[in-house]
Amino acid sequence: MKDGGQWTGVGDRVRECRLAADMSQEQIASAMNLDRTMIAKIETGVRRIDALELAKLSAILKVPLSYFLSSPPTVVSRRTELADDTVTDATRQSYRLEIALSTWLSDVQQLIELGELAAPRIERYPETVEDTLGARSAASWARGRLNLGLDPIDSMMAVCERLGQLVAIVETPGDGASLVEDDIAVAVVSSNGDPGRRRATAAHELGHLIIGDEYSSDIGVHSSRAERESIIDSFSAELLLPIDAFTERLPAGPTTKRDVLITFAAKYHTSWSLTLRQATEAGLIDRDTAKTLRQRNPTRAELMEAVDWAPQPDLEAVLVPPRYAHAVLQSFKNGLITTSRAVEMMRGQVSAADLPARDYPDLEP
Repeated sequence: MKDGGQWTGVGDRVRECRLAADMSQEQIASAMNLDRTMIAKIETGVRRIDALELAKLSAILKVPLSYFLSSPPTVVSRRTELADDTVTDATRQSYRLEIALSTWLSDVQQLIELGELAAPRIERYPETVEDTLGARSAASWARGRLNLGLDPIDSMMAVCERLGQLVAIVETPGDGASLVEDDIAVAVVSSNGDPGRRRATAAHELGHLIIGDEYSSDIGVHSSRAERESIIDSFSAELLLPIDAFTERLPAGPTTKRDVLITFAAKYHTSWSLTLRQATEAGLIDRDTAKTLRQRNPTRAELMEAVDWAPQPDLEAVLVPPRYAHAVLQSFKNGLITTSRAVEMMRGQVSAADLPARDYPDLEP
């Protein structure tokens, strides 16, 4: 049984999930066929909630049932607490991402506890990063660890995995979030936005890991959050599209600077804004030219033509890391998880029909 303090914790998570869903106590009460005061008492921990009611709340708020029953990871608690008088669209998105992140961490931890998954070794940049120049050096170091040189990154998910971070694509508004707990590094990237944005978000979250978890929380109290995020963005941009590539990998075919930049954006799978940023840093274009080119985004046909119409599936068709997917399948084959749990853990990448037949049925209630 949960004591009073634990029930208060459940109530806090119910309240914050409700606010993140932009729903009132009256709306929740109506959906559950309860009086509004009952919801208020649940949120304050005064009234206990039974399993059936919690399952209904899970469905209404679109939050995994397990999230209400376990404390959120320590790192996630750095966020500003959701409150009725301070909640905004941005804080709602942040909270929803953190729910997805906590759920992703829980799934990874379950597979590790089952003995089917070993967390990848976390790589850390050995130097202190204090500015954008240091961030670019960290990105070059990461590329060196991967033996990438100046080559394009084919799969950001594979890169993150090799450097110690397991990334999942989630159907949640926003961009991304990451944390480290017990030497397990996880991140989530929103499925919203185009693949270029997803790759930039994954690279950004990887930057928090590579540069250091202490950096992502409280390093440099003299720097603003915007300045710290700008440094991480520099890491992300350099990791995806190194500045030196503009001098050593110039394409021979295109004639205009826009054509050249389209080729880089297509081959390195980067957004147009990131490509222009790196081209400006490399001195290929000046800031006025970059400003003009921002108004002339390349079309999908132009980008596909630049790579001879090759498919670009990164962070689109693949939603979970390969080693994680293998662990889920092995857990399913070995009867350690049910069919529905396997599908849930794969986050839509496979359906029940895609799973192999087993010699024994699910032991589900």
